Amino acid sequence: MEINDGILKTEEKIYLKLRELYRRYGYGCFKMSKFEEYDLYGQNKSFLVSDRVITFTDTNGKLMALKPDVTLSIVKNADLTGGVQRLYYNENVYRVSENVHRYKEIMQAGLECLGDLDFYNICETVCLAAKSLEVISKDSVLVLSHLGVLSSVLDRIPVGIRNVITEKIGEKNAHEIKAVCDTAGVNEKDARMLEIMCRHTGNRKETTAALRNLSDDVKVAEALDELEKVIGICEKNTGIKTEADFSITGDLNYYNGLVMNGFVKGIPTKVLSGGQYDKLMEKMGKKAKGFGFAVYLDLLERFGDEEESEGDVLLIYREGTSPEKIFESIDKLSKKGKRVVAVSEKSDIKGAAKQKREYLI
Repeated sequence: MEINDGILKTEEKIYLKLRELYRRYGYGCFKMSKFEEYDLYGQNKSFLVSDRVITFTDTNGKLMALKPDVTLSIVKNADLTGGVQRLYYNENVYRVSENVHRYKEIMQAGLECLGDLDFYNICETVCLAAKSLEVISKDSVLVLSHLGVLSSVLDRIPVGIRNVITEKIGEKNAHEIKAVCDTAGVNEKDARMLEIMCRHTGNRKETTAALRNLSDDVKVAEALDELEKVIGICEKNTGIKTEADFSITGDLNYYNGLVMNGFVKGIPTKVLSGGQYDKLMEKMGKKAKGFGFAVYLDLLERFGDEEESEGDVLLIYREGTSPEKIFESIDKLSKKGKRVVAVSEKSDIKGAAKQKREYLI
């Protein structure tokens, strides 16, 4: 039977296109249980989008959790015996939605690239993130940062203010960062670098040049080199605008290297996020690297949709018309791509004025 994709929801259409994209690059589908032992999430709460997890006690007495995240489950269960594992998924997660601010079953798609990753693998993942945004809308932007810059500066400042600094960078609060650095006696160059990282000017070359001029740390230079190379490759191989924004942080206990967010015009929050999480792999006892991203399909439920009416055609039939004749008329109209609502002439049809009316005698 041929399926009319007009019956699919927006997020379902987008996922099918994403699946086709990921399969073209050799990614295989990864399926998992709807729940895991709570300890997996309880020990890694700061890695989660929301630390509020729905739990229940299993019949064996173990505390279980409805899955609030996919990456942790994949890292825990994936076979990483060698080489590079390319995995994509379409899974429902259960957490507080940023959209409605209450618990929700959220349809989420994405991919993970795990194993002995090289520079191409990093570029491939970033380009697939950009191509994923392109599937949703060409009017999108992928924003990247490199945590090698931030971690280099944090290594030189007092431990007690590192979390505050990271938080203020995420808030783009340069004024408070300056105040905290002045109080803690952070050297002028490092303080200035942190302020620059807060300010997203839209001019990548200007920002990276300013950071280079303030630092003689080889790690900073290497991080900026990698960032600029990856963005350049992404721009040449995708149709999506790509920018640098050093206020993207993530938890440095889990993430390292490149991190990214994706935005689509018309949606007020990020629809994609991801990054390199070698530290998470190490924490979970995996001798491998990891890089991936998620697309939040719940935010796309009504994206690009026009308000649907009850039907394209209002088929009005008289009393005594045989059901066979009504079905026959509906079939003819349906084959023309119409949505049909059949109502009796005795029905109250005043509220259905938007539909084209056809009368069946």
